[in-house]
Amino acid sequence: MKERILAYMKSVDLFLWEDREKKEADYEKLMKEHLIQLGFFMHERQVHLFVMLLFALLAFGDFFMMVISFQKGLVLLFLALLVLLIPYIMHYYLLENSCQYMYLQYDEMKRRMGDAGDLEFYKKEHPYRYLPANLLKEAEAEQKSGEDT
Repeated sequence: MKERILAYMKSVDLFLWEDREKKEADYEKLMKEHLIQLGFFMHERQVHLFVMLLFALLAFGDFFMMVISFQKGLVLLFLALLVLLIPYIMHYYLLENSCQYMYLQYDEMKRRMGDAGDLEFYKKEHPYRYLPANLLKEAEAEQKSGEDT
């Protein structure tokens, strides 16, 4: 899932970068597709939140049982739960930040359609995180030149 999310955000960033001056894209179609993808990722995020909370509650419960009655089995169970909990936290962090970033991408599409209302804050926040390295340098330079004016 990690590769899919990162690849999708990269493709949207690349598309937005390449169409930044032309405004030739069919943003309405792209926005519908983006909302569908965002829905998939939000569902994944919600499932991982529940699983992560379950493992955290089990780990804390096991820890309190260890405090009350120390047994080697409880220590092993606690360590096993921690080994599973840490990757779940890292994956949930990726899912949460990715969904937040996709909201910014969606706002940029709305801005380009002229249907954004007051979304000028987006220019300051959108760093085109997932562009290839050569385009990322160009985007940063363009963003700095825009701030100077």
